[in-house]
Amino acid sequence: MKQPIGSYPRVRIQGDGRQVVTQAGSVLLVETIRRTGLDQAVSAALAPWRKPRAVHDPGKVLLDLAVAVALGGNCLADIATLRAEPGVFGPVASDPTVSRLIDTLATAGEKALAALRRARAEVRHQVWKLAAGRAPDAGGEVTVDLDGVLVLAHSDKQDAAPTWKKTYGHHPLVGFVDHGPGGTGEPVAALLRPGNAGSNTAADHITTARLALAQLPRKYRRGRRTLIRTDSGGGTHEFVAWLARRGRWLSYSVGMTVTDTLHQHILAVPSSAWTPAVEPDGQVRDGAWVAELAGDCLKGWPTGMRLIVRKERPHPGAQLRITDADGMRITCFATNTADTPIAALELRHRLRARAEDRIRAARATGLRNLPLHTTAQNQLWLEIVQIALDLLAWMPMLALTGPARLWEPRRLRFRLFSAAAQLVTTGRRRILRLARHWPWTVEITGALARLALLPDPG
Repeated sequence: MKQPIGSYPRVRIQGDGRQVVTQAGSVLLVETIRRTGLDQAVSAALAPWRKPRAVHDPGKVLLDLAVAVALGGNCLADIATLRAEPGVFGPVASDPTVSRLIDTLATAGEKALAALRRARAEVRHQVWKLAAGRAPDAGGEVTVDLDGVLVLAHSDKQDAAPTWKKTYGHHPLVGFVDHGPGGTGEPVAALLRPGNAGSNTAADHITTARLALAQLPRKYRRGRRTLIRTDSGGGTHEFVAWLARRGRWLSYSVGMTVTDTLHQHILAVPSSAWTPAVEPDGQVRDGAWVAELAGDCLKGWPTGMRLIVRKERPHPGAQLRITDADGMRITCFATNTADTPIAALELRHRLRARAEDRIRAARATGLRNLPLHTTAQNQLWLEIVQIALDLLAWMPMLALTGPARLWEPRRLRFRLFSAAAQLVTTGRRRILRLARHWPWTVEITGALARLALLPDPG
């Protein structure tokens, strides 16, 4: 009787391989750290918390955690992935050493957080200079999107609480710089909040906006070169007034809740005042229109604020809200940008949806859960997550070309970081020989070559 043939080849397994490096493609992250000077900046920032005769540099430990998170880790113990490859990552601290550092920095509180944030801002400025023409400021304006994200907790962690979605956990407020259609995005703020924190809390939006703006080079603090975008969670009198007071250098595009009063004003807009909405390619959007409101509905709001409303035919089966009018889905936002057609402003605000992509990437990069117990520790974890996301944004911006620049973390890990290699030592040199048959080896070697052309940070 003929033996059945399996779908996969049979191989003999032995556990005695030598000089084999897993996750070899992660040298892209290591080289990004080295070429941007992030290692020097973080080490200098955390120098006050280095204990005498300490073997491991706190900056190196924190960056090792960030690299582990960038590779898909979601807890402190996942740094073991790096510890297993000293030929690529160098000496990596033990789990107890990592835990003690986190406790030390969490005890330092805002001092340690502020030092880390200053280091990130300094390096971000240099990265944007290195990536001239590809950086998020290439169009002369930087767009910062603020949004809330729910992080579930499955244990009684400090400040975990019931959320508005009937779940349990935390409700951080985060900010991302939008790289536009030619890139992804990078984090510039993350404020840890209890699960029951409100979506419309103006004080939290102001704090997050301050953190985000502090990450941008100073030149964007004049001439309205920075745009703050939010959903209706930012549509409060206090937050809009705070934005308006910085109107000389700050633009805003803030979603607004359609109240009963606003609804009546929308119903009164004549049909001749509605303009067809447009798509990113400039084509007219069929079944969607925009109009600008004026008059009494602007009373009590800052001078110069424009209120723009959009109506569109809902998708088949969509359930309308009580504030929708004449079978149309209604949304509204406020802006202080003048001398621009309302259709273009509405399109600009609608592109805020890219923030959802950034949040999805963050969930896949350490934000699926908060692994530590106290709020101070988990706020530090958010900083580690942001450094990991910075690396996942800076590396493609500096080193990748074509469609690869748009790859999200999951695809970067699957195609680039997971590549295997052989570590060969000849004389005083160490050579990492990537698998020749791996389809994306050319992408990795090309990216490394581009990083090597960058100037030495010194």
